[in-house]
Amino acid sequence: MTRSPYFNSPFLLGFDQLEEALERISKTAGDGYPPYNIEQLDDNRLRISLAVAGFSRDDLAITVENTQLTIRGRQGQDDGKRVFMHRGIAARQFQRSFVLADGIEVVGADLADGMLNIDLVRPPPASRQRVIEIKTGIGDKRVGLRAVEGGAKTKAT
Repeated sequence: MTRSPYFNSPFLLGFDQLEEALERISKTAGDGYPPYNIEQLDDNRLRISLAVAGFSRDDLAITVENTQLTIRGRQGQDDGKRVFMHRGIAARQFQRSFVLADGIEVVGADLADGMLNIDLVRPPPASRQRVIEIKTGIGDKRVGLRAVEGGAKTKAT
């Protein structure tokens, strides 16, 4: 992987995962098939809907690897018994990938009326406040602040 000039700054330490996610997005952004929607159902639920007319449940596969959701579609081969006078409906395979934010989980998928709906849940953000104790070289009694649930602070002895 060639390193992007945007991430060479010494102030951007630990952003390797973001750089990898941007690279994955750029690789899959070009193809527009199948079309899809992303809906926010409420504060913590999302739905990805893909138009997959002509694909059966057995023709589709959904996988999640690390933070990448991948949907693959491959229709069975034509048995050669049908004779087409005009063939305007493409039977092509596809792969559509989405990079998920940390914590987002796929909770289910359903196929109805040519639409594949994939439901996602984003857990509510947890409060992550910490107080860092400052130590001195002096043998004095250390008094710091201790975080208490709900954000209140009390003296620690």
